[in-house]
Amino acid sequence: MRRYNIWRPVMLILVALLTKSFVFNICMVFGMDSASAENAGFIGMIVAALVMYTRMTKSRRK
Repeated sequence: MRRYNIWRPVMLILVALLTKSFVFNICMVFGMDSASAENAGFIGMIVAALVMYTRMTKSRRK
C-alpha cells in the first residue's frame, strides 16, 4: 500500500458525477423528459468512468 494514490479514485468519481450532471442538463435543454434524461446521464456516467479507468490503468502498466 506504499504506492497508493488517493487522487485516482477521487478523480474517477468526480468525472463520473460531473459527466452525469452535464448529460442530464443537456438532455433537459433539448426537451427530454426527466426520466429519460436521468437514464441518458447514467449511461454517460458509466461510459466516462470506463474510459477514464482504462486510461489510468494503461499508463500504469508501462
